[in-house]
Amino acid sequence: MTTFRRTTILADPDLLDRLDRHARRARTTKTAVIAAALEAYLDAHEVRAELPFVAIGRSGHGRLSLDARRIAGREVGGRRRDAAG
Repeated sequence: MTTFRRTTILADPDLLDRLDRHARRARTTKTAVIAAALEAYLDAHEVRAELPFVAIGRSGHGRLSLDARRIAGREVGGRRRDAAG
């Protein structure tokens, strides 16, 4: 079962009227409409880290995780320099 938490938002009265009309037409709740809108907005604006392929497995190298962190840091640092330059 999903647990929900309550919050309060402030919105323009016209926007709230549109929300009421839409929820009635769609035969759903305002909560469902707002939750779907938030999900869509956040999915569209989510910043995802672009990291090269990393795999999990055994290797004969004891320093693999340290080397992977160094390589990932170099990759991210290179992108920052490229974006700034």
